[in-house]
Amino acid sequence: MNPTQPSAMNELEKALSYPFADDMPAIGQATQVASGIKWLRMPLPFALNHINLWLLEDTFRNADGNPVQGWAIVDCGINSPEIRAAWEQVLANELEGKPITRVIVTHMHPDHVGNARWLCDKLGVEMFISMTDYALSRSMLSKPSGSGGVQAAAHFEIHGLTSGADLEKIMQRASYYGSMVDGLPEQMNRLLGGHTLRIGRHDWLLITGYGHSPEHISLYCAALNVVISGDMLLPRISTNISVWDMEPQANPLPLFLDSLAAYETLPADVLVLPSHGKPFRGAYTRVQQLRDHHADRLAELLDAAKAAPLTGADAVKVLFKRELDLHQMTFAMGEALAHLHALWFDGKLQRSKNAAGSWQFFA
Repeated sequence: MNPTQPSAMNELEKALSYPFADDMPAIGQATQVASGIKWLRMPLPFALNHINLWLLEDTFRNADGNPVQGWAIVDCGINSPEIRAAWEQVLANELEGKPITRVIVTHMHPDHVGNARWLCDKLGVEMFISMTDYALSRSMLSKPSGSGGVQAAAHFEIHGLTSGADLEKIMQRASYYGSMVDGLPEQMNRLLGGHTLRIGRHDWLLITGYGHSPEHISLYCAALNVVISGDMLLPRISTNISVWDMEPQANPLPLFLDSLAAYETLPADVLVLPSHGKPFRGAYTRVQQLRDHHADRLAELLDAAKAAPLTGADAVKVLFKRELDLHQMTFAMGEALAHLHALWFDGKLQRSKNAAGSWQFFA
């Protein structure tokens, strides 16, 4: 996620509708947002300080083949004592005496998958996730990538991050992903875009999103007119779209923008349940806001590159106007590279190595 979004984006919230206003559940408690859907909030230790999780009324068959009413979990929070304590409170007080049936994960980022194994083992249930995100999560647990480790530091260095102290800190963050993700269940059930998943009395259409994670899954229920958008459609901030060391030639921004079209096939008044921020209506408006936002960022970088060649580190200074800590810097740099790559792949910029051996992009 990108916790450093310019404040101008927040003004766009006013064009959306928030049916629950500022009525948000306390940590460890649940608020009903639709028939058979409960909203949970869990804390995060970042500038982006919370994640929304969901409970869906579900049915499963017990060992005798009899249907049992329960709750499916959607997303898990990071592996931390604070969040596990909140989960214990939810399990004890918010389930109306019903069991958990399964754990559904929208994608592989730590705030979504971090407690999946713990919950599945504790509750004796199975995990549902896309195959690509499951595989990448397993890979990142076995070999550092993304915002920490030697390969990550080399990736940032070749794009202009020259501070030896910062590079050393990035190298030392080799276990960063694993510190927030308590492993994965050894087996999973695959979620695949375009398919439907029966949860309780309703069918949920699975919608694939690209650019933010390899195979992000949102869930749409026509009967309830609700979409659980995960990180693909957020009301307050724009989803982080980054170029990481594992795929250094990636071009994720067009993939993300193309994915947004799926939300314009849903009813205009669909209730959007996002992973961060408040539930809202106005999906079409939000999609256009995001398109406009990224078009503005691309134009801003193109103008800057016409004035002087830009490394990824230079581009961060163009796009992000305030001081960033190291955690924010790695995500900001990944995002800056995603925009530079979009212009490069589109033929609007070229790139070459500068005297320091860093890639620079120029018009």
